[in-house]
Amino acid sequence: MKNFICIMCPKGCHLSVDENNDYQVCGYSCNKGVKYGKAEATNPIRVVTSTVRVSGGKTHLCSVKTADGIPKKAVLEAMKEINKVALKAPVKIGDIAVKNLLETGVDVIVTSDVQIS
Repeated sequence: MKNFICIMCPKGCHLSVDENNDYQVCGYSCNKGVKYGKAEATNPIRVVTSTVRVSGGKTHLCSVKTADGIPKKAVLEAMKEINKVALKAPVKIGDIAVKNLLETGVDVIVTSDVQIS
């Protein structure tokens, strides 16, 4: 039995997932809890947010995030790759900072603008 706190809404239901019974979920208030509990027990993913360096801009950093969740076990390696990135101003929201991060099929996208200084 694995226990989680659901993050799909502000209620924060305490979920129990029975790995030996087809990942049956207990403790949820809505179907989002069932989906979250099964996914967290079988293949947990995370959206990663961070910053990357920017040269030639009014600021030296811009915020970025993965366009989708990546496997939880890959987060530390993903951060190592993101920390290597250096962009050149101008940078616009929606630009791709890293294409296909760690061969996951997920891009790292820019979430803040940086104008040329």
